[in-house]
Amino acid sequence: MKVASIQLAAADDMPKKDMVDHALRMMDRCAGCDLILLPELWNIGFFAFDRFIGESEPIDGYTATAVSSKARELGAWVFSGSFVESRGGKYYNTSILFDRTGEKAASYSKIHLFTYKSREAEILTPGEELVVADTEFGKIGLSICYDLRFPEMYRTMGEMGAEIFLVASGWPYPRQEAWETFNRARAAENVCYLISCNSSGKQAGFLALGHSKVVDPWGIVIADSDFREAIVTAEIDPGQVKKIRDEFPVLGDRVPLQALLRQPPGLCRKC
Repeated sequence: MKVASIQLAAADDMPKKDMVDHALRMMDRCAGCDLILLPELWNIGFFAFDRFIGESEPIDGYTATAVSSKARELGAWVFSGSFVESRGGKYYNTSILFDRTGEKAASYSKIHLFTYKSREAEILTPGEELVVADTEFGKIGLSICYDLRFPEMYRTMGEMGAEIFLVASGWPYPRQEAWETFNRARAAENVCYLISCNSSGKQAGFLALGHSKVVDPWGIVIADSDFREAIVTAEIDPGQVKKIRDEFPVLGDRVPLQALLRQPPGLCRKC
């Protein structure tokens, strides 16, 4: 299975149509890949808060339609990255997973909205549903950027059967150590592949970190990039997830802690 993570240089002063056209040209360079990823809010830039509402779209709007058509043309699964979705008078940071025919296989709205030096939580509404999609590659868990800081989300998706995590992101510099740690940790602690697609370039005075990754179920980075716009590619074998879990049964050794938390204060399980 060949995967490609397109690390776009999102610019918050570029017209959306120009950015979409650029992304489609980059996708053309991924012909032959089985799965293609785009970053978070790449069509306007994560920090373009003043554009969020005016540039919002329905789930089947301009951006999604363009990406869907390209997925069908390339015969590839595509994780659309995310865009500002307008739905029922509210706005969401939403991503779509398209299959090889361009049909929507699943969609996910970002649950954890970023509040630090950000207006995301002020403008947008958090999603309320974890999404694990059935695909020809196995079960895939969908996530967006800040979600990476919340391990319980990935643990729950793992318990839902996820074998691959996808992360669309607009993670900024200088928090590179956190980015590196979370990418590897979420993969290793759940014995899953993790594929992240981060933005690059400057947006509203912020430098997007780049460093998109493909991480294997041991937590080893098998493909990476730097700060510049790039396409990160790797060959992965989803069948390795079960093989590694059977060989190293860490998930089976996990002790549910809820029972311990119900014990009276000061008493251990043996008392």
